[in-house]
Amino acid sequence: MFDPGAACPLDGLVVLDLSRLVCGNMMSLSLADFGAEVIKVEDPGRGDPLRDWRVDGVSVHWKVYSRNKRSLALDLRTADGKDTLRRLLPRADVMIESFKPGSIERMGLAPEALLAINPRLVLVRVSGFGQTGAYRDRPGFGTLVEAMSGFAGKTGFADRPPLLPSTSLADMIAGLYGAFATMVALRARTADGGGQVIDLSLLEPMISVLGPDPAIFAMTGRVPQRTGSRSQSTAPRGVWPTADGKFVAISASMQSMAERLLRAIGRPELIDDPRFRTNTDRLRNVEEIDAIVGDWIGQRTQDETLRVLQDAGVTAGPVNDVSELVSDPHVRTRGALVDMPDAEAGQVLMHAVIPRLSATPGALRSPAPALGADSRAVLRESGFGEQEIERLVAAGVVAEALETTA
Repeated sequence: MFDPGAACPLDGLVVLDLSRLVCGNMMSLSLADFGAEVIKVEDPGRGDPLRDWRVDGVSVHWKVYSRNKRSLALDLRTADGKDTLRRLLPRADVMIESFKPGSIERMGLAPEALLAINPRLVLVRVSGFGQTGAYRDRPGFGTLVEAMSGFAGKTGFADRPPLLPSTSLADMIAGLYGAFATMVALRARTADGGGQVIDLSLLEPMISVLGPDPAIFAMTGRVPQRTGSRSQSTAPRGVWPTADGKFVAISASMQSMAERLLRAIGRPELIDDPRFRTNTDRLRNVEEIDAIVGDWIGQRTQDETLRVLQDAGVTAGPVNDVSELVSDPHVRTRGALVDMPDAEAGQVLMHAVIPRLSATPGALRSPAPALGADSRAVLRESGFGEQEIERLVAAGVVAEALETTA
């Protein structure tokens, strides 16, 4: 729920977020939702490029990923801009940047220089491929690493091209890893008082999503193939169409669940059938078991299918589109989606704070800021005098919001 005055567990933690687009914003969002003061340092002319991802003229992506944050519009291409950033560092606990590797060094803001100003700083460096390695100098967006990681290569159907995810999956996963790494570094700082540098690539988190695939290849030489919605580890598992043109997802990933499924569809004799007796047997005969399950589902509506399977304790659910997700009774009663007040749009529907902590929960305390909305306040809080601020604004080094929209 929206609660501007809520106390949160990361209150007092100050984050300077110089990143752009999804990964860094997801990372700082995870911290901001639990009370960190996240100061988005943005280009005065355009702001974070995420603001340009508009739907019907509204920066919806920005509003979702930048709730609970503040905006400082600062031109880091100028000497005054760099000097202003240096003066902000002493009160910062964390700084996030996502420039191409080597860029902040050329700006005179190398990690060693930043840590000399604030030895307790945790510096998170986000890049496509990392600060080292053969590809360090390549520009890297999530699309590239989703392809290069092996993820897209095993996603989709065997007779069709590989599928890229339709969401910013690599950025989201890396952002969550980044938030976790930041908390680890802050925990370590309590022991020795020192900060450190976190080298966060988009590629390596996507590699981790593959789980045991590299180990299986190293052991057997087998390369995972595209199998649609089927699993290469368990069967039956997949998505089946219903008689009313909808879809049902089923995962019978344990022996007991597979047996429940076969009983529920009226085929208990298949439990002892040599073709389907064990998970290995079912994987070996996956076409047959999938056809049996699919034939039963195809004769029933989605509602009827789910009623029978769920009554039998089978792990089955509907394949929802976003309209069905928004109206889902569990999503509504759980409060998984909430409305955030917004000066431009009135309100914006977005995911609630995740995860839910019993004693120290996070909160939605403020909507995403307009570009430069907090420029003057941030500088005042960092010790800048009014004449200094006026000079920086007049010189175009700092910009302040002229309207309340993003």
